[in-house]
Amino acid sequence: MPGPVFIDGDGVELRTIEREDLDFCRRTLNDPAVRRGLAATDPLTSSAEEEWYERHVVEGDDVHLLVCDDGEPVGTVGLNGVNETFGNAELGYWIAPDYHRNGYATAAARALVDYAFTERRLHKVYANAFAFNEGSQRVLQKVGFEREGVHREQAFVDGEYVDVYRYGLLAPDHTAP
Repeated sequence: MPGPVFIDGDGVELRTIEREDLDFCRRTLNDPAVRRGLAATDPLTSSAEEEWYERHVVEGDDVHLLVCDDGEPVGTVGLNGVNETFGNAELGYWIAPDYHRNGYATAAARALVDYAFTERRLHKVYANAFAFNEGSQRVLQKVGFEREGVHREQAFVDGEYVDVYRYGLLAPDHTAP
């Protein structure tokens, strides 16, 4: 059962990730349709997911939340590498394939970016998207991110090197939802 609502977004609830949610996360992250977009190459075991949870959710400084629709988990969203000194963090998200194309990623990203700027007082949120991941690029553009550059052949995915697009959004350019 997902934890309490931390952020109530437009069409999504961003809830705390609890141990009971780790099976949903592990199953989804092992799905080839999700793994490809994250360039995850190793099978994710229960113990590995438990280690991630302890290191990043329980003890870490990053923000990781479960994306839910009426209490039903559909994915995750997070702010990684939160740097209070520089005032920035990296946005990351994934949505289970059965829930793709329903606006969940856009709504979750929009809500978490608003939180980053208004409550955490960050100045910049950035994100990376593979050149082949047009869906993720659309999410970022809808939220207001601008493509800032290309890391040529930065990642090795499915047997080939692919470009990684870098996106950024500054607090002054952000329009609240």
